[in-house]
Amino acid sequence: MSIKDDILRLKEERNAIIMAHNYQRPEVQDIADFLGDSFALAQKARETDADVIIFCGVDFMAESAAILNPNKTVVHANRESRCPMAGMVDLRELREMKAKHPDAKVVSYVNTTAETKAESDVCCTSSNAVRIVEKIDADEVIFVPDRHLGEYIRSRVPDKKVILWPGYCHAHERITPEIIRELKEAHPNAEVMVHPECPMETIALADHVFSTGGMVNYAGESDGEEFIVGTEEGMAYRLKKLYPEKTFYPVEQSICHNMKRIHLEDVLRALETLEPVVTVPEDIAERARKPLELMLELGRSD
Repeated sequence: MSIKDDILRLKEERNAIIMAHNYQRPEVQDIADFLGDSFALAQKARETDADVIIFCGVDFMAESAAILNPNKTVVHANRESRCPMAGMVDLRELREMKAKHPDAKVVSYVNTTAETKAESDVCCTSSNAVRIVEKIDADEVIFVPDRHLGEYIRSRVPDKKVILWPGYCHAHERITPEIIRELKEAHPNAEVMVHPECPMETIALADHVFSTGGMVNYAGESDGEEFIVGTEEGMAYRLKKLYPEKTFYPVEQSICHNMKRIHLEDVLRALETLEPVVTVPEDIAERARKPLELMLELGRSD
């Protein structure tokens, strides 16, 4: 019996669902019940009837699933799969910033720790960040932690003051304008899709700016046949699998090694042991749940 067979058997026995982010290894994507971006994963975690959620993604994603599902068992497939950007927020400095800007609302990217979410008014993902900043009842917004996504929001919501935190995503900072120019020269007929975590100089060269979920939707709807995929390279695998008649060119330099820490053996071990269970102290979880739930409410399309 193969490791995949063992996973499928145990998943049924445990009444478990395997959720994976679009940047996971191909073999992990292949055994997932649900693949998606951060917003879609948060929605699905809230909707599932499964007793157990096996989460294949970085730590903040598993934390969010646990916060939104206090009565379910959420197991992180590999505790070492962590998001460096989520750790870039210093809570003392954030509180000081809030004190300096008492009329500002704190919008925290979902790529943050539970403790940061607990200090926030609302969370957002890359797919709904602009919409949430537009909708939130404040003229001044403290946006943490991704400065590039914050700069993109500024460009789209010019009537609000967006105060930035100096965080960034290692994988998306590697997607430089030079790399995009080289890919465009090599593939002149390809449409360029980039993630809003990229630097603004890179975004300026793109035809479209999308979350990974947005890339999935657009590639399926577009009449285009070739696409440059300006996000973590694992995204191209999912796109190629969904639309085999189309051609996708990844940015091979953009690799999130933290996402790639999860292997099939980790998923099997998680199903066998139901460990490590994701736990968030109740006082923090209660405070963090409110901005997450508001994200799900405000983040829907009108």
